Amino acid sequence: MPHVVVEYSANLEEELDIRALLKKIHDAVLASGVFKISAVLTRAERREVYVIADGDPDNAFMHIDVRMGPGRDAATRMSVAQGVLDTIVTETREVFARTGLGLSVEVREIDNSAAVRKNNLHERVGAKVLSVRAPT
Repeated sequence: MPHVVVEYSANLEEELDIRALLKKIHDAVLASGVFKISAVLTRAERREVYVIADGDPDNAFMHIDVRMGPGRDAATRMSVAQGVLDTIVTETREVFARTGLGLSVEVREIDNSAAVRKNNLHERVGAKVLSVRAPT
């Protein structure tokens, strides 16, 4: 199950619709074709306290951490990272043109030797898909 955590400096909320951006990032992860829709969890973490580069308070950052189960090769992980980066570059281009902005994406494998999880998302999303396809 990939966990997508979008960490961003609070000053970006003045410039961007974070909720809409989060949806676009989620869609980019799905568009990679690597994950099932029921497996992707995307969330944002606003950072109030930060110092970026020379300390200019207008500087901003966004870092996206994608954690996925083991077994995908480096090329697949890089493809996911690049797709997400391309999305945030497009969505932040106006901010990038006006102020200092650091953008980064990291894709990491989860160490399953110390990870546990339980969810019903696969079943629930699958049931929704079946109900949409069922004739009325």
